[in-house]
Amino acid sequence: MSTQGITTTFSVDKSPKEVFDAINDVGGWWAGDIAGSADKLGSEFTYRYKNLHVSKQRVTEFVPGKRVVWLVLESSLNFVKDKDEWNGTKIVFDIAKRGDKTEVKFTHAGLGPHHECYRGCSSAWSSLINGSLRELIATGERAKEES
Repeated sequence: MSTQGITTTFSVDKSPKEVFDAINDVGGWWAGDIAGSADKLGSEFTYRYKNLHVSKQRVTEFVPGKRVVWLVLESSLNFVKDKDEWNGTKIVFDIAKRGDKTEVKFTHAGLGPHHECYRGCSSAWSSLINGSLRELIATGERAKEES
C-alpha cells in the first residue's frame, strides 16, 4: 500500500478520551447510513451514502485516547471508474495531547493524487473531519441527517 494519503489536523479543547470516543461514534459525524460498529478492535461497519458510496471497514488498531485505524475491506464508489479504489486503504486517526489541547491527525493512507477520487475525496474528508467530527467533539452533538 502506498504511504501517500489525504491528511488534515486540528486541535480541540477536549481530552484525548473525549476525542477517541467521538471518533468511534461513526454515526455521530459521518453523514449516511452506518451498519455495525467501530467500538472495539476487530469491529466491522458498513457505510452507505445515497447511491454514491458504500464501504466496509474493519477496526485494525484501537488504542484508547491515542489511535484508531480502519482497514477498508470493500468499497464501491459510483462517481469514479475504478469503483473499488478505496479497497486496502487505511483510515487513520492519531490523537495526542499538545499542551492544554488535544490534536487529531486524520490520514486516509493509500489514497494518493493518482487516484481518480482524490480531489473529491479530499474535499469530502476535509468537510467531515474539520466540520462534522470537530463539531461532535466540541459540542457532543451528533450531525443532523441530510434528506
